Amino acid sequence: MKNDMKAPIILIAALSLLMILGACAGTPKENGVLEGKVSIGPITPVQPTTPVPTPPEVYAARKVLVYDRYHSKLIETVSLDNNGYYSVKLKPGMYVVDINYAGMDRSSDVPKTIEIEAGHTVQLNISIDTGLR
Repeated sequence: MKNDMKAPIILIAALSLLMILGACAGTPKENGVLEGKVSIGPITPVQPTTPVPTPPEVYAARKVLVYDRYHSKLIETVSLDNNGYYSVKLKPGMYVVDINYAGMDRSSDVPKTIEIEAGHTVQLNISIDTGLR
């Protein structure tokens, strides 16, 4: 092969190798998952003898908040579905989970520090006491 033909072939091979190495080096870590169920109650001042289902708008007013490990920077705001379930993918690391408090809401389940590991799921159920009596 002539010398003038070797240079482009070597250049193409080198660029291809760099692209492959760059793709491998830039692969992000696999995420983990935080999920759970939020229970809210009581929803009426007088508890009826038959339990009343929690209306979807009560769940819609609450969010699960995911902060950095120092509880100083909000990372994710997660909505609840119509039954109070939530799920969010997170990068591996330490987080503080809390809720947005509505009215007189309180919960002894949060704030809570959790650790997310790649490929694993952390289950965190949260019970919210609305303060209605």
